[in-house]
Amino acid sequence: MKKRMYLCIDLKSFYASVECVERGFDPMTTNLIVADPERSEKTICLAVTPAMKALGVKNRCRVFEIPKSIEYIMAEPRMQKYIDYAAEIYAIYLKFVSKDDIHVYSIDEVFVDVTDYLSLYGMTAKELGIKMMTEVFEKLGIRATCGVGTNLYLAKVALDITAKHSSDFVGILDEETYCKTLWTHRPITDFWRIGRGTARRLESMGIYDMGGITRCNEEYLYKKFGIDAELLIDHAWGREPVTMADIKNYKPKSNCLTSGQVLMCDYGFEDGRIIVKEMMELLCLDMVEKGLVTKSITLYVGYSNTLNMEPARGSAAVDIPTNADSQLVPLAAELYGRIVNPLHPIRRVNISCNGVTEEKKEYVQLSLFDDSTEKEKSRKIQNAIIGIKKQFGKNAVFKGIDLGENATTLERNRQIGGHKSGE
Repeated sequence: MKKRMYLCIDLKSFYASVECVERGFDPMTTNLIVADPERSEKTICLAVTPAMKALGVKNRCRVFEIPKSIEYIMAEPRMQKYIDYAAEIYAIYLKFVSKDDIHVYSIDEVFVDVTDYLSLYGMTAKELGIKMMTEVFEKLGIRATCGVGTNLYLAKVALDITAKHSSDFVGILDEETYCKTLWTHRPITDFWRIGRGTARRLESMGIYDMGGITRCNEEYLYKKFGIDAELLIDHAWGREPVTMADIKNYKPKSNCLTSGQVLMCDYGFEDGRIIVKEMMELLCLDMVEKGLVTKSITLYVGYSNTLNMEPARGSAAVDIPTNADSQLVPLAAELYGRIVNPLHPIRRVNISCNGVTEEKKEYVQLSLFDDSTEKEKSRKIQNAIIGIKKQFGKNAVFKGIDLGENATTLERNRQIGGHKSGE
Protein backbone atom coordinates (compact mmCIF):
# COMPACT_ATOMS: atom_id res chain seq x y z
CA MET A 1 0.00 0.00 0.00
CA LYS A 2 1.39 3.40 -1.03
CA LYS A 3 2.60 5.58 1.82
CA ARG A 4 0.47 8.70 1.82
CA MET A 5 1.72 12.22 2.43
CA TYR A 6 -0.44 15.13 3.55
CA LEU A 7 -0.03 18.86 3.91
CA CYS A 8 -1.93 21.10 6.31
CA ILE A 9 -1.49 24.73 5.22
CA ASP A 10 -2.57 27.62 7.43
CA LEU A 11 -2.52 31.31 6.48
CA LYS A 12 -0.74 33.28 9.20
CA SER A 13 -3.05 35.70 11.04
CA PHE A 14 -5.19 35.69 7.92
CA TYR A 15 -7.65 38.55 8.52
CA ALA A 16 -4.94 40.80 9.97
CA SER A 17 -2.56 39.93 7.13
CA VAL A 18 -5.19 40.87 4.54
CA GLU A 19 -5.73 44.23 6.23
CA CYS A 20 -1.97 44.88 6.26
CA VAL A 21 -1.58 43.91 2.59
CA GLU A 22 -4.48 46.19 1.65
CA ARG A 23 -2.69 49.08 3.41
CA GLY A 24 0.74 48.24 1.97
CA PHE A 25 2.14 47.14 5.35
CA ASP A 26 4.12 44.06 6.40
CA PRO A 27 2.12 41.92 8.88
CA MET A 28 5.36 40.73 10.47
CA THR A 29 6.29 44.25 11.56
CA THR A 30 2.96 46.10 11.78
CA ASN A 31 0.89 46.33 14.95
CA LEU A 32 -2.67 45.74 13.74
CA ILE A 33 -5.77 44.06 15.09
CA VAL A 34 -9.07 43.24 13.40
CA ALA A 35 -11.97 44.27 15.63
CA ASP A 36 -15.16 46.28 15.31
CA PRO A 37 -14.57 49.77 16.78
CA GLU A 38 -18.34 50.26 17.13
CA ARG A 39 -18.52 47.52 19.72
CA SER A 40 -17.34 47.79 23.32
CA GLU A 41 -13.80 47.10 24.53
CA LYS A 42 -15.03 43.65 25.50
CA THR A 43 -15.32 42.68 21.84
CA ILE A 44 -13.01 39.88 20.69
CA CYS A 45 -10.18 40.61 18.26
CA LEU A 46 -10.80 38.44 15.21
CA ALA A 47 -7.08 38.47 14.43
CA VAL A 48 -3.84 40.13 15.48
CA THR A 49 -0.67 40.39 13.42
CA PRO A 50 2.45 38.34 14.19
CA ALA A 51 4.05 41.62 15.31
CA MET A 52 1.37 41.96 18.00
CA LYS A 53 1.82 38.34 19.05
CA ALA A 54 5.53 38.99 19.45
CA LEU A 55 4.60 41.66 22.01
CA GLY A 56 2.63 39.11 24.03
CA VAL A 57 -0.85 39.90 22.67
CA LYS A 58 -2.80 36.67 22.32
CA ASN A 59 -4.93 35.84 19.32
CA ARG A 60 -8.68 36.11 19.94
CA CYS A 61 -8.09 38.34 22.97
CA ARG A 62 -10.50 41.11 23.94
CA VAL A 63 -9.60 44.68 23.06
CA PHE A 64 -9.35 45.82 26.70
CA GLU A 65 -6.75 43.09 27.35
CA ILE A 66 -4.23 44.74 25.00
CA PRO A 67 -1.67 46.70 27.07
CA LYS A 68 -2.24 50.45 26.84
CA SER A 69 1.46 50.95 26.11
CA ILE A 70 1.12 49.27 22.69
CA GLU A 71 0.19 51.48 19.74
CA TYR A 72 -1.73 49.66 17.03
CA ILE A 73 -4.11 50.03 14.10
CA MET A 74 -7.67 48.78 14.62
CA ALA A 75 -9.09 47.52 11.32
CA GLU A 76 -12.83 47.09 10.98
CA PRO A 77 -13.75 43.53 9.86
CA ARG A 78 -14.36 43.09 6.13
CA MET A 79 -15.56 39.51 5.85
CA GLN A 80 -16.33 39.64 2.13
CA LYS A 81 -12.80 40.85 1.47
CA TYR A 82 -11.38 37.87 3.38
CA ILE A 83 -13.62 35.47 1.47
CA ASP A 84 -12.41 36.96 -1.81
CA TYR A 85 -8.76 36.52 -0.77
CA ALA A 86 -9.46 32.94 0.36
CA ALA A 87 -11.01 32.15 -3.04
CA GLU A 88 -7.93 33.50 -4.83
CA ILE A 89 -5.66 31.43 -2.61
CA TYR A 90 -7.76 28.32 -3.23
CA ALA A 91 -7.38 28.95 -6.97
CA ILE A 92 -3.61 28.96 -6.49
CA TYR A 93 -3.77 25.60 -4.71
CA LEU A 94 -5.77 24.23 -7.65
CA LYS A 95 -2.85 25.00 -9.96
CA PHE A 96 -0.92 22.28 -8.14
CA VAL A 97 -3.51 19.66 -7.11
CA SER A 98 -7.06 18.57 -7.90
CA LYS A 99 -10.00 19.74 -5.80
CA ASP A 100 -10.56 16.05 -5.00
CA ASP A 101 -7.33 16.12 -3.00
CA ILE A 102 -8.13 19.29 -1.02
CA HIS A 103 -10.29 19.52 2.08
CA VAL A 104 -11.10 23.08 3.15
CA TYR A 105 -10.96 22.93 6.94
CA SER A 106 -11.66 26.64 7.48
CA ILE A 107 -11.40 29.92 5.60
CA ASP A 108 -7.64 30.02 6.27
CA GLU A 109 -6.69 26.35 6.53
CA VAL A 110 -6.69 23.36 4.15
CA PHE A 111 -5.62 19.73 4.11
CA VAL A 112 -4.00 18.48 0.90
CA ASP A 113 -3.23 14.88 -0.10
CA VAL A 114 -0.05 15.30 -2.18
CA THR A 115 0.79 11.59 -2.46
CA ASP A 116 0.16 11.26 -6.19
CA TYR A 117 1.83 14.57 -7.11
CA LEU A 118 5.31 14.10 -5.69
CA SER A 119 6.65 11.98 -8.56
CA LEU A 120 4.87 14.26 -11.08
CA TYR A 121 6.67 17.36 -9.79
CA GLY A 122 9.84 15.56 -8.73
CA MET A 123 9.53 17.08 -5.27
CA THR A 124 9.26 15.99 -1.67
CA ALA A 125 6.07 16.84 0.22
CA LYS A 126 7.92 19.64 2.03
CA GLU A 127 9.22 21.11 -1.22
CA LEU A 128 5.75 21.08 -2.76
CA GLY A 129 4.29 22.70 0.34
CA ILE A 130 6.89 25.46 0.22
CA LYS A 131 6.25 25.93 -3.51
CA MET A 132 2.51 26.45 -2.88
CA MET A 133 3.13 28.79 0.07
CA THR A 134 5.66 30.82 -1.91
CA GLU A 135 3.25 31.39 -4.79
CA VAL A 136 0.55 32.56 -2.38
CA PHE A 137 2.99 35.04 -0.84
CA GLU A 138 4.35 36.29 -4.17
CA LYS A 139 0.89 36.86 -5.67
CA LEU A 140 -1.09 38.06 -2.65
CA GLY A 141 1.44 38.93 0.05
CA ILE A 142 -0.05 36.45 2.54
CA ARG A 143 2.38 34.26 4.49
CA ALA A 144 1.55 30.71 5.48
CA THR A 145 2.79 27.86 7.64
CA CYS A 146 2.67 24.18 6.72
CA GLY A 147 2.53 20.82 8.44
CA VAL A 148 3.68 17.69 6.61
CA GLY A 149 2.56 14.30 7.86
CA THR A 150 2.07 10.69 6.87
CA ASN A 151 -1.60 11.01 7.89
CA LEU A 152 -4.08 13.84 8.35
CA TYR A 153 -3.64 14.01 12.12
CA LEU A 154 0.15 14.20 11.97
CA ALA A 155 -0.02 16.93 9.32
CA LYS A 156 -2.28 18.96 11.61
CA VAL A 157 -0.06 18.45 14.67
CA ALA A 158 3.04 19.26 12.62
CA LEU A 159 1.35 22.55 11.69
CA ASP A 160 0.08 23.44 15.16
CA ILE A 161 3.15 22.48 17.19
CA THR A 162 6.24 21.70 15.12
CA ALA A 163 6.06 24.38 12.39
CA LYS A 164 6.04 27.18 14.97
CA HIS A 165 9.62 26.31 15.94
CA SER A 166 10.90 25.89 12.38
CA SER A 167 12.84 28.64 10.59
CA ASP A 168 11.03 27.90 7.31
CA PHE A 169 7.58 27.59 8.97
CA VAL A 170 7.29 23.93 7.94
CA GLY A 171 6.95 21.04 10.37
CA ILE A 172 7.30 17.35 9.45
CA LEU A 173 6.07 14.31 11.38
CA ASP A 174 5.65 10.59 10.92
CA GLU A 175 4.54 8.15 13.61
CA GLU A 176 8.10 7.47 14.78
CA THR A 177 9.21 11.11 15.11
CA TYR A 178 5.86 12.00 16.68
CA CYS A 179 6.34 9.46 19.45
CA LYS A 180 9.98 10.44 19.98
CA THR A 181 9.52 14.20 20.06
CA LEU A 182 5.95 14.94 21.19
CA TRP A 183 5.00 12.31 23.75
CA THR A 184 6.25 14.63 26.50
CA HIS A 185 4.96 17.86 24.97
CA ARG A 186 2.83 20.02 27.25
CA PRO A 187 0.25 21.44 27.49
CA ILE A 188 -1.74 18.58 26.06
CA THR A 189 -4.33 21.06 24.78
CA ASP A 190 -1.89 21.96 21.99
CA PHE A 191 -2.91 18.72 20.30
CA TRP A 192 -5.77 18.69 17.83
CA ARG A 193 -9.18 17.80 19.35
CA ILE A 194 -8.05 17.91 22.98
CA GLY A 195 -9.91 20.76 24.65
CA ARG A 196 -9.80 22.00 28.21
CA GLY A 197 -12.59 19.67 29.34
CA THR A 198 -10.81 16.56 28.03
CA ALA A 199 -7.53 17.81 29.49
CA ARG A 200 -9.12 18.22 32.94
CA ARG A 201 -10.52 14.68 32.84
CA LEU A 202 -7.13 13.31 31.81
CA GLU A 203 -5.42 15.33 34.55
CA SER A 204 -7.76 13.79 37.13
CA MET A 205 -6.37 10.43 35.97
CA GLY A 206 -2.77 11.61 36.36
CA ILE A 207 -2.28 12.07 32.58
CA TYR A 208 -0.65 15.30 31.39
CA ASP A 209 0.75 14.42 27.94
CA MET A 210 0.27 12.02 25.02
CA GLY A 211 2.83 9.59 26.41
CA GLY A 212 0.65 9.28 29.50
CA ILE A 213 -2.27 8.14 27.37
CA THR A 214 -0.17 5.36 25.78
CA ARG A 215 0.78 4.08 29.25
CA CYS A 216 -2.77 4.09 30.58
CA ASN A 217 -4.89 0.94 30.68
CA GLU A 218 -7.12 1.04 27.58
CA GLU A 219 -10.13 -0.49 29.34
CA TYR A 220 -9.94 2.28 31.92
CA LEU A 221 -9.83 4.91 29.16
CA TYR A 222 -12.92 3.41 27.52
CA LYS A 223 -14.67 3.41 30.88
CA LYS A 224 -13.93 7.11 31.33
CA PHE A 225 -14.37 8.38 27.76
CA GLY A 226 -16.56 5.82 26.02
CA ILE A 227 -16.10 5.57 22.26
CA ASP A 228 -14.00 8.76 22.31
CA ALA A 229 -11.22 6.72 23.93
CA GLU A 230 -10.54 5.13 20.54
CA LEU A 231 -9.65 8.53 19.11
CA LEU A 232 -7.47 9.42 22.10
CA ILE A 233 -5.55 6.17 21.89
CA ASP A 234 -5.02 6.35 18.12
CA HIS A 235 -3.86 9.96 18.29
CA ALA A 236 -1.57 9.28 21.23
CA TRP A 237 0.27 6.80 18.99
CA GLY A 238 0.14 9.15 15.99
CA ARG A 239 -2.36 7.00 14.13
CA GLU A 240 -5.22 8.27 11.93
CA PRO A 241 -7.12 5.86 9.66
CA VAL A 242 -9.26 8.50 7.92
CA THR A 243 -8.02 9.45 4.43
CA MET A 244 -8.89 12.26 2.03
CA ALA A 245 -11.01 9.78 0.07
CA ASP A 246 -12.99 8.98 3.24
CA ILE A 247 -13.71 12.70 3.75
CA LYS A 248 -14.84 13.18 0.16
CA ASN A 249 -17.07 10.09 0.26
CA TYR A 250 -18.67 10.85 3.63
CA LYS A 251 -22.43 11.25 3.61
CA PRO A 252 -24.15 12.21 6.91
CA LYS A 253 -27.05 10.05 8.05
CA SER A 254 -29.15 13.12 8.75
CA ASN A 255 -28.98 16.80 7.90
CA CYS A 256 -30.00 19.98 9.65
CA LEU A 257 -29.94 23.71 9.10
CA THR A 258 -29.08 25.97 12.01
CA SER A 259 -29.02 29.66 12.80
CA GLY A 260 -27.61 31.26 15.93
CA GLN A 261 -26.65 34.60 17.34
CA VAL A 262 -25.25 36.15 20.49
CA LEU A 263 -27.25 39.30 21.21
CA MET A 264 -25.40 42.57 21.77
CA CYS A 265 -27.18 43.11 25.09
CA ASP A 266 -29.68 41.36 27.35
CA TYR A 267 -33.16 41.05 25.80
CA GLY A 268 -36.48 40.91 27.58
CA PHE A 269 -38.97 38.11 26.99
CA GLU A 270 -41.07 39.73 24.25
CA ASP A 271 -38.08 41.18 22.40
CA GLY A 272 -36.57 37.71 22.49
CA ARG A 273 -39.67 36.29 20.85
CA ILE A 274 -39.20 38.79 17.98
CA ILE A 275 -35.64 37.54 17.47
CA VAL A 276 -36.84 33.93 17.32
CA LYS A 277 -39.52 34.79 14.73
CA GLU A 278 -36.99 36.70 12.61
CA MET A 279 -34.52 33.82 12.67
CA MET A 280 -37.17 31.24 11.84
CA GLU A 281 -38.38 33.40 8.94
CA LEU A 282 -34.89 33.46 7.43
CA LEU A 283 -34.43 29.71 7.89
CA CYS A 284 -37.70 29.12 6.04
CA LEU A 285 -36.50 31.24 3.11
CA ASP A 286 -33.21 29.35 3.12
CA MET A 287 -35.03 26.02 2.91
CA VAL A 288 -37.33 27.21 0.11
CA GLU A 289 -34.33 28.44 -1.89
CA LYS A 290 -32.51 25.12 -1.43
CA GLY A 291 -35.59 22.98 -2.03
CA LEU A 292 -35.56 21.50 1.47
CA VAL A 293 -38.15 20.76 4.15
CA THR A 294 -37.91 19.98 7.86
CA LYS A 295 -39.91 17.72 10.13
CA SER A 296 -39.04 19.40 13.44
CA ILE A 297 -37.27 22.37 15.00
CA THR A 298 -35.13 22.68 18.11
CA LEU A 299 -34.73 25.93 20.04
CA TYR A 300 -31.87 26.77 22.41
CA VAL A 301 -32.06 29.99 24.42
CA GLY A 302 -29.26 31.09 26.74
CA TYR A 303 -30.02 33.47 29.57
CA SER A 304 -28.07 36.61 30.51
CA ASN A 305 -24.39 36.18 31.34
CA THR A 306 -25.12 37.68 34.76
CA LEU A 307 -27.32 34.70 35.63
CA ASN A 308 -25.98 31.31 36.49
CA MET A 309 -28.84 29.47 34.80
CA GLU A 310 -29.09 26.46 32.54
CA PRO A 311 -30.21 27.43 29.02
CA ALA A 312 -33.74 26.67 27.86
CA ARG A 313 -34.05 23.87 25.31
CA GLY A 314 -36.98 22.31 23.52
CA SER A 315 -38.24 20.82 20.26
CA ALA A 316 -41.47 20.85 18.29
CA ALA A 317 -42.53 18.77 15.29
CA VAL A 318 -44.90 19.12 12.35
CA ASP A 319 -47.10 16.36 10.95
CA ILE A 320 -45.79 16.78 7.41
CA PRO A 321 -42.26 18.04 6.56
CA THR A 322 -42.49 21.67 5.47
CA ASN A 323 -40.63 24.90 4.79
CA ALA A 324 -43.67 27.15 5.04
CA ASP A 325 -43.12 30.21 7.22
CA SER A 326 -46.86 30.28 7.90
CA GLN A 327 -46.39 27.04 9.86
CA LEU A 328 -42.88 27.20 11.25
CA VAL A 329 -42.75 30.80 12.50
CA PRO A 330 -45.81 30.39 14.78
CA LEU A 331 -44.44 27.00 15.86
CA ALA A 332 -41.10 28.57 16.86
CA ALA A 333 -42.85 31.42 18.69
CA GLU A 334 -45.05 28.94 20.60
CA LEU A 335 -42.02 26.82 21.50
CA TYR A 336 -40.18 29.90 22.77
CA GLY A 337 -43.12 30.86 24.97
CA ARG A 338 -43.30 27.33 26.35
CA ILE A 339 -39.65 26.79 27.32
CA VAL A 340 -38.30 30.26 28.21
CA ASN A 341 -38.74 31.78 31.65
CA PRO A 342 -40.31 35.22 31.02
CA LEU A 343 -38.81 36.65 34.21
CA HIS A 344 -35.19 36.43 33.04
CA PRO A 345 -33.39 38.26 30.20
CA ILE A 346 -31.81 36.26 27.39
CA ARG A 347 -28.51 36.64 25.52
CA ARG A 348 -28.13 33.73 23.05
CA VAL A 349 -30.52 32.08 20.57
CA ASN A 350 -30.00 29.03 18.35
CA ILE A 351 -32.61 27.41 16.11
CA SER A 352 -32.12 24.11 14.31
CA CYS A 353 -34.29 22.62 11.57
CA ASN A 354 -33.93 18.87 12.05
CA GLY A 355 -34.20 15.93 9.67
CA VAL A 356 -33.91 18.19 6.65
CA THR A 357 -34.70 16.41 3.37
CA GLU A 358 -35.30 17.34 -0.25
CA GLU A 359 -38.76 18.63 -0.97
CA LYS A 360 -40.91 16.27 -3.02
CA LYS A 361 -42.46 18.57 -5.60
CA GLU A 362 -44.32 15.89 -7.53
CA TYR A 363 -46.97 15.62 -4.86
CA VAL A 364 -47.82 17.05 -1.46
CA GLN A 365 -49.82 15.14 1.12
CA LEU A 366 -52.40 17.30 2.86
CA SER A 367 -54.43 16.67 5.98
CA LEU A 368 -58.14 17.44 6.28
CA PHE A 369 -57.27 20.70 8.04
CA ASP A 370 -54.73 22.01 5.52
CA ASP A 371 -55.65 24.94 3.29
CA SER A 372 -53.92 24.25 -0.04
CA THR A 373 -54.78 27.70 -1.39
CA GLU A 374 -53.16 29.43 1.58
CA LYS A 375 -50.08 27.22 1.31
CA GLU A 376 -49.66 28.05 -2.36
CA LYS A 377 -50.06 31.77 -1.67
CA SER A 378 -47.43 31.59 1.08
CA ARG A 379 -45.05 29.75 -1.24
CA LYS A 380 -45.43 32.38 -4.00
CA ILE A 381 -44.67 35.15 -1.52
CA GLN A 382 -41.57 33.33 -0.27
CA ASN A 383 -40.27 32.78 -3.81
CA ALA A 384 -40.91 36.43 -4.68
CA ILE A 385 -38.95 37.56 -1.61
CA ILE A 386 -36.05 35.28 -2.55
CA GLY A 387 -36.00 36.66 -6.11
CA ILE A 388 -35.97 40.28 -4.94
CA LYS A 389 -33.20 39.63 -2.39
CA LYS A 390 -31.05 37.89 -5.01
CA GLN A 391 -31.36 40.81 -7.41
CA PHE A 392 -31.29 43.80 -5.10
CA GLY A 393 -29.71 42.58 -1.84
CA LYS A 394 -30.84 40.98 1.39
CA ASN A 395 -32.36 44.18 2.77
CA ALA A 396 -34.29 45.06 -0.40
CA VAL A 397 -37.44 43.57 1.11
CA PHE A 398 -38.31 42.85 4.73
CA LYS A 399 -41.24 42.58 7.09
CA GLY A 400 -42.52 45.16 9.53
CA ILE A 401 -41.28 43.10 12.47
CA ASP A 402 -37.73 43.72 11.25
CA LEU A 403 -38.13 47.46 11.92
CA GLY A 404 -38.61 46.92 15.64
CA GLU A 405 -36.20 48.75 17.93
CA ASN A 406 -34.53 45.54 19.05
CA ALA A 407 -34.87 43.54 15.83
CA THR A 408 -31.57 42.31 14.37
CA THR A 409 -32.32 40.98 10.88
CA LEU A 410 -31.49 44.15 8.94
CA GLU A 411 -28.13 44.49 10.68
CA ARG A 412 -27.33 40.77 10.40
CA ASN A 413 -28.08 40.92 6.67
CA ARG A 414 -25.14 43.32 6.39
CA GLN A 415 -22.87 40.83 8.12
CA ILE A 416 -21.09 37.57 7.31
CA GLY A 417 -20.55 35.17 10.16
CA GLY A 418 -21.77 37.78 12.63
CA HIS A 419 -19.22 40.37 11.50
CA LYS A 420 -19.31 43.27 9.06
CA SER A 421 -18.97 42.19 5.44
CA GLY A 422 -17.19 45.40 4.49
CA GLU A 423 -19.44 45.96 1.47
